[in-house]
Amino acid sequence: MSSSSRAPSYAAVLRTPHALFGFCAALVGRLSYGTVFLSLALAVKESTGSFSMLGTVTALFGFASVLGSPVRAALVDRYGPRRALPPMAFGYAVALGGLALATSRPGAPGLLLAVLAAVAGLGTPPLGPTMRALWSDLLPDRALLQRAYSLDTVAEELLYVTGPLLVGLLIQVAPPWTGVAASALLILSGSLALAWSPALRARPAGTTETAGTGETAGTIGSTGADGADGAAAARPYRALSRRPRRPYGAALGRAIGVAAGLGMALGAVELLVIAVADEHGRPGTVPWTMAALSAGSAIGGLAYGAVRWRVSTMARLGALGAALGLTLAAMGLFPHPYPLIAMAALGGVCVAPALTTAYLIADETAAREARTRAITWIGTAFNAGSSASAGAVGLLVERVPLPVCFLAAALPVLLSAAVALGRRSAGRDPGPARPAEVSA
Repeated sequence: MSSSSRAPSYAAVLRTPHALFGFCAALVGRLSYGTVFLSLALAVKESTGSFSMLGTVTALFGFASVLGSPVRAALVDRYGPRRALPPMAFGYAVALGGLALATSRPGAPGLLLAVLAAVAGLGTPPLGPTMRALWSDLLPDRALLQRAYSLDTVAEELLYVTGPLLVGLLIQVAPPWTGVAASALLILSGSLALAWSPALRARPAGTTETAGTGETAGTIGSTGADGADGAAAARPYRALSRRPRRPYGAALGRAIGVAAGLGMALGAVELLVIAVADEHGRPGTVPWTMAALSAGSAIGGLAYGAVRWRVSTMARLGALGAALGLTLAAMGLFPHPYPLIAMAALGGVCVAPALTTAYLIADETAAREARTRAITWIGTAFNAGSSASAGAVGLLVERVPLPVCFLAAALPVLLSAAVALGRRSAGRDPGPARPAEVSA
């Protein structure tokens, strides 16, 4: 990979009008996603005393959240965040509040917990995709947008690390159900603050969307997401009710494939690391290995956003996916806990940059009317891949040697990366100030 001059600083991203407020609001709400799973698991266990009920409730919550994500994103695209996010946030918070109340006393009915968990999962507000779509509206310059997506991805990953730590501190002074209630308050306050932030005010009249291209066309003072007009940096969000004829570009499917491969690789890593640590009697190395993976991802994401890349986004995505896959396969050659810590850090360097690139491809290949849905499909594919691989690798670990398991875990991301690299020309970065195209 090659690069030219350095990209604009992260400070330039946050100095964009209204960006800091919207970003902080979204982070407050998204912190709930880092606290809710552990809080819910602990609360259900304390109330029911049943590990099977714990597994059922958390699985229903996670499955419903993944299943409903495309629908929720479509509602945001159709009606805009100001109209779509508050009802979702209220419904989600009420369901979590019901779970907190039900688990606050012993013997909570299992059916009630299951229903409330499913309802909460289905209503999970898509704050991540909404914020990434908003970044694209606020930042017409592609270098700034790459920085914003890198910052966003790293911040989100850190939330998933700090969330459980905060829950651990909370349960030292309060019962577990208070963590569920706190998660409800976080999502409600963050969602409402984002929905009513100045960045999401109504777009001025006279701006039109080109159906099927995702670009703004034919009006003075407006550009597409990749345009060079600095005056569009504070361009506000507007809901669009007309459905585009061609909402997604062909490259999105390949980006989704790589995201799913990444999820499968990372979903397998944790289980394989546990298996290696158990085989060598070193369970204490597991959290260090996963922390090294997260630290590598954070460092890689920040460094990636600091470079103005000359290579196309699809080529970068394929190369990053291939690097992660090769690193994961190589981990099988060192099936001992201590070398895995260093290998995990090395592989982690590719994670945040790969997800950032996938989000960039979703942004540049989707019509503006479908941008939130396109970004959501990246996250959905990643989460679905992670869930699927954990079960599959769990079966393999008991039947084949660990080096073979590492290789099997690496294959999906290697294959999807090969597809991306084989068709990289379709994912080339659009040039600045690209003329608008009208689809027939």
